[in-house]
Amino acid sequence: MTVTADSTPAGILPGAELDAADYEPVHDASWALAPEGTDPRVVEWVEKIAPLTPPDTVVWCDGSRREQDELLRKMVASGTLIRLNAEHRPYSFLARSHPDDVARVESRTFVCSEKEEDAGPNNNWQDPAEMRGTLEQLFAGSMRGRTMYVVPFSMGPIGSPLARLGVQITDSPYVVVSMGIMTRMGSQALAQIGPDTEWVPAVHSVGAPLAPGQQDVPWPCSDTKYITHFPETREIWSYGSAYGGNAILAKKAFALRIASVIARDEGWLAEHMLLLKITNPQGRVFHVAAAFPSACGKTNLAMLRPTIPGWKVETIGDDIAWLAPGPDGRLRAINPEAGIFGVAPGTGYKTNATAMETLWGNTIFTNVALRDDGDVWWEGMTDKAPDHLIDWTGQDWTPDSGRPAAHPNSRFTVAASQIPSISDDWEDPRGVVIDAIIFGGRRAGNVPLVAEARDWEHGVFVGATVSSERTAAAEGTVGELRRDPFAMLPFCGYNMADYWQHWLDVGNSLRAAGSVPRIFQVNWFRKDENGRFLWPGFGDNSRVLAWILDRVDGRAPAVESPVGWLPAAGSIDLDGTDVTEADWQELFRIDPDALLAEADDAERFFSTFGDRVPAAVRGQLEELRARLRAAKEQAAE
Repeated sequence: MTVTADSTPAGILPGAELDAADYEPVHDASWALAPEGTDPRVVEWVEKIAPLTPPDTVVWCDGSRREQDELLRKMVASGTLIRLNAEHRPYSFLARSHPDDVARVESRTFVCSEKEEDAGPNNNWQDPAEMRGTLEQLFAGSMRGRTMYVVPFSMGPIGSPLARLGVQITDSPYVVVSMGIMTRMGSQALAQIGPDTEWVPAVHSVGAPLAPGQQDVPWPCSDTKYITHFPETREIWSYGSAYGGNAILAKKAFALRIASVIARDEGWLAEHMLLLKITNPQGRVFHVAAAFPSACGKTNLAMLRPTIPGWKVETIGDDIAWLAPGPDGRLRAINPEAGIFGVAPGTGYKTNATAMETLWGNTIFTNVALRDDGDVWWEGMTDKAPDHLIDWTGQDWTPDSGRPAAHPNSRFTVAASQIPSISDDWEDPRGVVIDAIIFGGRRAGNVPLVAEARDWEHGVFVGATVSSERTAAAEGTVGELRRDPFAMLPFCGYNMADYWQHWLDVGNSLRAAGSVPRIFQVNWFRKDENGRFLWPGFGDNSRVLAWILDRVDGRAPAVESPVGWLPAAGSIDLDGTDVTEADWQELFRIDPDALLAEADDAERFFSTFGDRVPAAVRGQLEELRARLRAAKEQAAE
């Protein structure tokens, strides 16, 4: 099917009109035919985008290993990728991004709902008609000299009732290969789109057109960046960045921002959560969903190796979970992704041996350092740094250089099926039944090691008040305290106060069915007055998980506190750890004055959402204050 300017209606983006004269005809371009049986709506959409951009060639991706190999070879030849030494890291590659294209760009991420109040203060909003006009101008001619790839994909196992479908257009082969790892991408996904199937259209360009004869650069991108979402029409448009979630639109853009809106409308939850399968010594199997902001040990927990005998932990997902009430009323969850896009620095055999074993090969590394022997290295990978490296910017590096060898947000991209601890039910199309939900953050004080919420409403309040220290994955000063409700602040595609109400509504439907998961809060990062971590973390976090799941089974003792139920003395196995009695006391110390000050801060945060904050959430805040004042009075007696 040949696509020309003449076959394209004006107004590629609804709300923005262009004259036919504004389109540059495509001359002698080898446009690829859509695969036989492709839904006409997908073909029509591609035929609209191509003359706007317009590329030299259109390729419909089939997701085959041969296609992936051809793209990888092309990127090695162009300098986008460096092939690593196969003796150390078979079929693996290193990419170095532009220094200004290294992380999510929250200030350039927009949710363009029809009404500003529906986006909420948690999102950057712009009038959708104005944004469409801006994008129309940016995308006009944006792919000249490049190939347009049409990338169909499924979020979730092919054919699962919990899965959702999308098609991304991109001019980045790096994005295509990444999508092939992170999603079920290709012909099978395209075949799932029929006349009555809903699918999410996503358009991406690096924003770096090439003039005839112009030499390309290894990492094309633009100084101008937009990552835009249109909730009502379920569209995603991204311009200027080639990095991570800015460009791999199936990830945060679809699986969280757009999916959270779909979930609200359909009665389920799209969450920034890992998923675990845990088996206790008695053979009882549990499934746990846990939400953590970036750099709070999320990947480590997803691949945890227990240090207590008899417990087994298996991986279902490390980053995103979709949770929906099943036919029996129980909350079920899938990992909508097919790969992991993990932070490299801090990952090593001491901290996450499972992740290191996952990365033995078939991996794309981005912005890590290159060793002289052709392997990769990053801070935290080994105790001692190599004597010489090529850093993430391509410069010589030694331990005396005074700068990191790998970027703090450097990444690895690898198939989830390669994780040694992957569970046998990780692709169960029905989803796994969730027994417990955990919220966590990086907090030096105030938040105890673990606490159980009193009920679902209290659990929603706990999720709504989660805060953590800012990380390299987000803009701002590293270490600054950042409120991150449900670990979803950058990812909720609508007003977060309405999102809290949606959680309350889902809880009500689960309660009516007689099956409500228990909710807990954890904090591995509490410190003493000298800045020493009080809890060993890593594999020893299994000791906390054991208490949580024993609580689910009604077998672990607990004591009541103003913030929820805390472990009774001796109810967490500390054998083999260096945790002292004094450490234990500090891990669970409740400071009513400090927590009352936090309650005031939470109220100020809630006030930014005005009268949309659910009454139940505000009521939980007042109940917390009452319990803290009572504890303070009791201590004074």
